[in-house]
Amino acid sequence: MTDSDSVVSVRDLRKSYGSFVGLDGVTFDIARGETFALLGPNGAGKSTTIEILEGYRDRTSGEASVLGIDPHHGGVAWKARLGIVLQDTGEQGNVTVREQLSEFARYYPNPRDVDEVIAAVGLEQKDKTLIRRLSGGQRRRVDVALGIIGRPELLFLDEPTTGFDPEARRNFWDLVRQLKSEGTTILLTTHYLDEAAQLSDRAGIIAGGKLIEIGAIDEIGGADARVPIVSWNDEDGPHEQRTDEPGRLVADLVRAGGEPRNLEIVRPSLEDIYLKLVEAYEVSTSSTDKKMEQVR
Repeated sequence: MTDSDSVVSVRDLRKSYGSFVGLDGVTFDIARGETFALLGPNGAGKSTTIEILEGYRDRTSGEASVLGIDPHHGGVAWKARLGIVLQDTGEQGNVTVREQLSEFARYYPNPRDVDEVIAAVGLEQKDKTLIRRLSGGQRRRVDVALGIIGRPELLFLDEPTTGFDPEARRNFWDLVRQLKSEGTTILLTTHYLDEAAQLSDRAGIIAGGKLIEIGAIDEIGGADARVPIVSWNDEDGPHEQRTDEPGRLVADLVRAGGEPRNLEIVRPSLEDIYLKLVEAYEVSTSSTDKKMEQVR
């Protein structure tokens, strides 16, 4: 990927708060039209990274480019090309859903139709309700609606489906896919790993301020992390075996002793791989810290 292909380009991004290092040399690119998930535990550095890219927080060092502009110097015209759904807006609102969206639509040169957006986030029955009277999940849908009303080139989605019920989440996924089909570039953070797997082209995993893994959703973690696991029970108790040929293993088990009980073949999910990568990083960091203490 060349710089000209990148909507977001980050090089050696660092952010320190006194002696605490919040970001430690993060580097990645996001291509035009791509949905990129930035994943990691709480406090890993995801929100700091996003706030720097949105222009809300200064970096200590490194380079960042968003839509060809350094976000530290992004002006009004640049901001109009972004859509931002914050993790928590605290929106109370003494205006109705429709009034709020209609007002925000006037800030953009080419906004979406207000009725279209209200329908997209499932608030048709609440369009004349004061925002402060909505439930938490419904207010979250308003946040999403405000983020997409301006037809952004780049959309930041920070935990967008918090408070959504399962049906609303599925509807939101359809909306994200529609935005992607229209060419919108999306940077997503979410603790729902199934959501990241469903929506994203690639993912980066951040832990302790470092980007510890990056790659396509169906490749992240490497081939070894995706080896299927066959589990079964027999007279000797439960068994589990990783194998690239689960069909052959099952056939061998059948030939050896008939149909195995409680047979399951599971391919590790993105969540499984994510948890192992983060755990391995934390174990490695802990081991390094102990060695440093011993040296002291």
